[in-house]
Amino acid sequence: MTESKLKYQESARLDKWLWAARIFKTRSIAADACKNGRVTKDGTTLKPSRSVKVGEIISVKKPPITYSFKILNAIESRIGAKLVPEVLENVTDPKQYELLEMSRISGFIDRQKGTGRPTKKDRRAMEAFTEPALFGWEDDDDDLDF
Repeated sequence: MTESKLKYQESARLDKWLWAARIFKTRSIAADACKNGRVTKDGTTLKPSRSVKVGEIISVKKPPITYSFKILNAIESRIGAKLVPEVLENVTDPKQYELLEMSRISGFIDRQKGTGRPTKKDRRAMEAFTEPALFGWEDDDDDLDF
């Protein structure tokens, strides 16, 4: 058996643990998530400086779903991706993954309606809506008398 390279600790800062366990890409993103109320424990918002202990269950909201993680090892230094199962256990409700799949099917995960340039499909829908034939308009301007 290979021996684990993880140092066992009693507790760790929440923002450091979220970063070290590879839940967030950077520690500042982890701290911002805590400050904005996206990291909770039992419905209570947690601050980035809060100490987390082994056995606690942390909920992390990454829209459109909320992940739940059980802390197996309190670490503050980043680890390799292969060691993540020694640090946390994913206890996310399967209904959350169904919600993620439904949002993928809908097709608008990355782009909210009304933001940015319209897609080709949106443009065609707008053109079909404003088509002159729908309103009984004629393209002939010869009939106008001024």
